[in-house]
Amino acid sequence: MATAVPAISAQGSKVIRDDPAVVRWILTLLALAALGVFVVLPLIAVFVQAFAKGLNGYLNAVRDSNTLSAVELSILTVAISVPLNVLFGLAAAWAVTKFSFVGRNLLVTLIDLPFGVSPVISGLIFVLMFGAQSWVGPWLTDRDIHIIFAVPGIVLATTFVTFPFVARELIPLMEAQSTEEEEAAMVLGARPWQMFFRVTLPNIRWGLLYGVVLCTARALGEFGAVSVVSGHIRGRTNTLPLHVEILYNEYNYAGAFAVASLLSVIAVIALAAKRILERKTGQVSS
Repeated sequence: MATAVPAISAQGSKVIRDDPAVVRWILTLLALAALGVFVVLPLIAVFVQAFAKGLNGYLNAVRDSNTLSAVELSILTVAISVPLNVLFGLAAAWAVTKFSFVGRNLLVTLIDLPFGVSPVISGLIFVLMFGAQSWVGPWLTDRDIHIIFAVPGIVLATTFVTFPFVARELIPLMEAQSTEEEEAAMVLGARPWQMFFRVTLPNIRWGLLYGVVLCTARALGEFGAVSVVSGHIRGRTNTLPLHVEILYNEYNYAGAFAVASLLSVIAVIALAAKRILERKTGQVSS
């Protein structure tokens, strides 16, 4: 029986394995089947259910005042949390990759903290910090400052959950890049801000955009942490994911899936942008 022979590159190293055609077809079909079951079919189901009451039913659900309020709050949350995470990500990546200081490893570890903490626990932390029973609760109440069950709490929870995304994309990218261009700029008399905007930022722009896309997608879809701090006040503190839950619990399935379809469209756009930026940055999707 003939055996498959690994292909050899010009340098003499094994670069690919020439597996039998039947193996390639089986693996490809298994991958496509898994993709269809876990991604394509649920996506189709969302849109089928969304249009279960026809186009008018879909438009009525999307145009509902509570839906529009949820859209506005989601956009506002993203508009605040993403820029904050961009600033933090740039500062953290610059500090970690350009300087050596005591606590550097601790900073890198803390950046990953939201990945290891349940979003529900993250929201609970803010309730314990700023809620009515917290040590600052009475002080906030006396001054009519509302954080929990209000927009500030939603923004804080979303920012906390999403802040690793930008930093985690920039740190390995900036570590892989040399500092020759920046050193040359300094020798030529460039000021720190000039060096950043004319040398550093252009070199990391695609990685930065990649992190922004991931951060935005997560901020729009965040449910657990926001659910804890929002109070579920319809028309005031419900983001799109929370509004979907309320409609579904009220057995308004067509409305729930109509609103969910908006998030699905955003997810597809985010994935397309992610793929394009992966090519630009040379990253491999995990």
